[in-house]
Amino acid sequence: MTTVLLTGFEPFAADPTNPSGDAVRLVAGGWDGAAHLVTDVLPVTFAGAAARLDELIERHCPDIVISTGLAGGRDAVTPERVAINLQDARIPDNDGAQPVDLPCVPGGPAALFSSLPVKAIARDVSAGGIPARVSLSAGSYVCNHVFYVAAQGAASRPGTRAGFIHVPWDTAHAPEGQPAVPLADIAAALHVAIATTLATPHDLSAPAGSIH
Repeated sequence: MTTVLLTGFEPFAADPTNPSGDAVRLVAGGWDGAAHLVTDVLPVTFAGAAARLDELIERHCPDIVISTGLAGGRDAVTPERVAINLQDARIPDNDGAQPVDLPCVPGGPAALFSSLPVKAIARDVSAGGIPARVSLSAGSYVCNHVFYVAAQGAASRPGTRAGFIHVPWDTAHAPEGQPAVPLADIAAALHVAIATTLATPHDLSAPAGSIH
């Protein structure tokens, strides 16, 4: 049986919640798919998140790794296409660490691509009435760090695919004026992402570029 590892993040700083972690819990609670699903909520820390992800991959040997995190300000679910080997934290993480201009993995490639079918995921999530589009930047904070670590781990394990999906605020907890999507829709989008990845060994050949 195919094993899928799905992760989100705990709340950050003074935020009462994090829609990525909450959506992962919803997916876990209602999972009835054919794959074996492993879920976890990671700490919002550079060292802790990477170490926890490595531990989960080593323990469960997943065939697919889908990590998720909050991108406040975005109005859509955004599968990320590329991770950069850079930690450049504009603010400290939950442990107070603030790495600046450091690599995620010393000596690693400057960038690594997602091995998930990101274009197909965006298409299928959109087809379900949930806003989605491919993103070309995961930033340089903990989300990108986890994405890079997952992508590097997948590259060293033949047959493993890994990537990252950013989600917007959920409507119940979004700060005033911020775009948001219902938490149930975010969870539904993650269900779709898993199903699409399981059914799509190679991504679409279709435009999904951006000028920003």
